[in-house]
Amino acid sequence: MEGGGGAPPEVLEESHSGCVLPTSLGTNSLKKSSWGFLFTGIIGGTLVAVYAVATPFLMPALRKICLPFVPATTKQIENVVKMLHCRRGSLVDIGSGDGRIVIAAAKAGFTAVGYELNPWLVWYSRYRAWQEGVHGSAKFYISDLWKVTFSQYSNVIIFGVPQMMPQLEEKLMLELKDDARVIACRFPFPRWTPDHITGEGMDAVWAYDVSTVRGKGPRRPVRFQPVIQM
Repeated sequence: MEGGGGAPPEVLEESHSGCVLPTSLGTNSLKKSSWGFLFTGIIGGTLVAVYAVATPFLMPALRKICLPFVPATTKQIENVVKMLHCRRGSLVDIGSGDGRIVIAAAKAGFTAVGYELNPWLVWYSRYRAWQEGVHGSAKFYISDLWKVTFSQYSNVIIFGVPQMMPQLEEKLMLELKDDARVIACRFPFPRWTPDHITGEGMDAVWAYDVSTVRGKGPRRPVRFQPVIQM
């Protein structure tokens, strides 16, 4: 029966189970279901993105010996370059961070390599090397320092922590050649006697000639004095 001004009758539809439901109720359920899937997808994608970004930073911290990323200061870089004066051969920075030491060495004429466990820092270092125009002589690799052999390098740079220095002493003593030089920043090696020292406090740098460490050269720690040309 048709009514003149009454509300239109609610349309009913039959479900597969034989139950009759209002069409409007079925539509609302579908909309809620779609929003639920969308919300779940957004949350899941966000968690995956956070995991991908955070993992390279968190995994090194879970290691027995952690080598944290602390950017080198301008003075530390200057002191390292001083210790490389008159040196030749290839150079490696162990735990190269954002690449500033490797880039500075490349600018000074060295073929320089950086090993870093954090892939984000490695990619950033490669970008910075390209930006500075030294990408041909400054290379960066994602690697654990304990899995790398350093025998091919004549100059080794390390910004270490006290807990790792004794083990690193043994590793470098086994692998490096007599003409190699090791430059330690922030913390010295506990058993080695440095050949040269420069800088103060956290900017201090110690240079060790492997021939001296092995007893094949004079043991004379000398505080480095830059040559002033008149």
